Amino acid sequence: MAQPPKSRNNRRSSSSTSYTSTLTTLVFVTLCVLAIWMLTSNSVVSPVTHHNSHDHNNNNNNNLDDFSRSITTTTTTTPTARSRDNNPGDDTTNHHPDITYEEVDNGLKSRAEGETLSGEDNSIQSHENQNGMNEHNEEQQHGGTRGDEVIESEQKQNLVDGSVEIEKPKEEKKRRKPKKEPKRDESEGEKERQREESDGNEEMQHLEWHLCNVTAGADFIPCLDNEKYLKTSHRRHYEHRERHCPEDAPTCLVPLPQGYKTSVQWPNSRDKIWYHNVPHTKLAEVKGHQNWVKLTGEFLTFPGGGTQFIHGALHYIDFLQQSEPSIAWGKHTRVILDVGCGVGSFGGFLFERDVIAMSFAPKDEHEAQVQFALERGIPAISAVMGTQRLQFPSSVFDLVHCARCRVPWHEDGGLLLLELNRVLRPGGFFVWSATPVYQTLEEDVDIWKKMSALTKAMCWELVTIKRDILNQVGAAFYRKPITNECYEQREKNEPPMCKDDDDPNDAWYVPLQACLHRLPVDKAERGTRWPETWPLRLQKAPYWLNKSQKGVYGKITPQDFAADNERWKNVVDELSNIGISWSNVRNIMDMHAVYGGFAAALKDLPVWVFNVVNTDSPNTLPIIYERGLIGIYHDWCESFSTYPRTYDLLHADQLFSKLKKRCNLVPVIAEVDRIVRPGGKLIVRDETSALEEVENLLKSLHWEITSKNQEGVLLAKKGTWRSNTFVTLY
Repeated sequence: MAQPPKSRNNRRSSSSTSYTSTLTTLVFVTLCVLAIWMLTSNSVVSPVTHHNSHDHNNNNNNNLDDFSRSITTTTTTTPTARSRDNNPGDDTTNHHPDITYEEVDNGLKSRAEGETLSGEDNSIQSHENQNGMNEHNEEQQHGGTRGDEVIESEQKQNLVDGSVEIEKPKEEKKRRKPKKEPKRDESEGEKERQREESDGNEEMQHLEWHLCNVTAGADFIPCLDNEKYLKTSHRRHYEHRERHCPEDAPTCLVPLPQGYKTSVQWPNSRDKIWYHNVPHTKLAEVKGHQNWVKLTGEFLTFPGGGTQFIHGALHYIDFLQQSEPSIAWGKHTRVILDVGCGVGSFGGFLFERDVIAMSFAPKDEHEAQVQFALERGIPAISAVMGTQRLQFPSSVFDLVHCARCRVPWHEDGGLLLLELNRVLRPGGFFVWSATPVYQTLEEDVDIWKKMSALTKAMCWELVTIKRDILNQVGAAFYRKPITNECYEQREKNEPPMCKDDDDPNDAWYVPLQACLHRLPVDKAERGTRWPETWPLRLQKAPYWLNKSQKGVYGKITPQDFAADNERWKNVVDELSNIGISWSNVRNIMDMHAVYGGFAAALKDLPVWVFNVVNTDSPNTLPIIYERGLIGIYHDWCESFSTYPRTYDLLHADQLFSKLKKRCNLVPVIAEVDRIVRPGGKLIVRDETSALEEVENLLKSLHWEITSKNQEGVLLAKKGTWRSNTFVTLY
């Protein structure tokens, strides 16, 4: 039966009902979408936008949380802030820090809704202000990263002396995303961490470096040219020539001398260097008649003379051995200390006798004498005997030499001569070539009498006095005792014996003491036997290494020593394969030496290696000297006592990752740039994070990264780039 047709009204009613239903559905869906959007937006909006809570404590916690997440994780300067709230849902937006290091020092301050913090100028000088960060932020300052890790809401601010202490979160999960999205939270946190590291690395490559505007100019040594200290320094005991580092390590660059050229290669450099590389003529004018140095066209030439050996260093060296045959250059005597070395000719010619000299002289009126030595390819440092110990261990030098070194040994109770006694090996020689030995002027006679009394009281034996007919000079040969017998038999205890708790190996900023250290008695102790003859001593483990204790690398000490030797056996081939041309290398520094294995592996090359043992590392420097090598104590958070442009190659094994825990790497790399010659190279072996930070800092200095491999080895080459802007330090 057919259905009756619907009326118009019926059709309207049906249509109205359908419309209402559809509208209801749309409203419902819209509300759902809106609710979902609000929930979603709450989970991604930066905490800095959420200050609607009436709880003041929650506001502070949100600020603290935002502070914790926003600290920059690199050693670069904080750029102009960019709030993440501008695009709260865009995970691809680069994260920029929104707080400066200065605010870390001043403590947290509450901020109004939407307020951002402006950064500092992206210049290298801003890094000098970063050193004041408290140790709780040390990880962030030196490259550690926090990613999207969030500090829990109940953390507290501890403001002490203007610093901020952040306590470890107790209930970290309270501030994290819901449990249903843990993978997403971890993934986003890792991405954020990578983005922050990427931003920091990019910023380090674009640091703004400036040239140091200082009186010393191209010869600037920060710890010796501290003008602020020099204006108020004491000078009676040469305190003004000692190390006094600036409070903030400099992060500026040293300019090149006008007309600088690639250094003359060894062995030609022993006899001549480019004048424009060390453009100083004072010594040529004052000491030219003594054959120290002469100006010859474009070159400064070195005839090999000195005040006490005008007719050449080789003749003088042979004269010393003929005078006392037991010296036995290159066999019995291998490592010597040359006090007041001048331009280094004595040490330069000793290489022909298989002897290496650790030479030093102050940066004084004898203009650039140590700089001349280093430019020639001869080991030397700028130092003075004043009020502090030399930076060497005790009982390590086979012989100490002083040729007219102008040191008042007899004054202050023999204070300075007693320092030589500390570093001289038992049974070693002190060779004193000076006018009191052979002249009869009243002043010389008086000094000789005082020296004779002092050396006798110190139990030094006067072995012989000889006169060199050719040079018309004389030399006295003293020998240090090998037992304590003489000390015990002295009528007077002057100079006194040092206190038992005075460590003779402690030599980093240690005041001098006018006393004698007792000599070792136990046959197993260091110093009771002379080392093996050279070159046997280079490879043989010292007899006194403790066979019951572990070494630096965790094995029993003699085995540790052997393993270190084995590690460096193929070092020459390895470095040659990654681009080191040994014909262009003469002066090398191992910035983090352990047993001296790196230097030992280079024995057959015409190079010398200065082994630096860090002050916060195990004291292995006596082992290095026992092997017939040279070295010094140093802390790389400070500048090194050498002139700019004095090394062809620096080698740093596991150094920078350790330094990052104690100091900013920016001034350290600035120091590396200061020391290395244009065209010179830096080899870094280290952890990935440290390697990347060093690489980016070097790139900011326009160094060329010539090699980098998966084994954590980086090779970089310095160019001639210098900034065209200056910054005044004093």
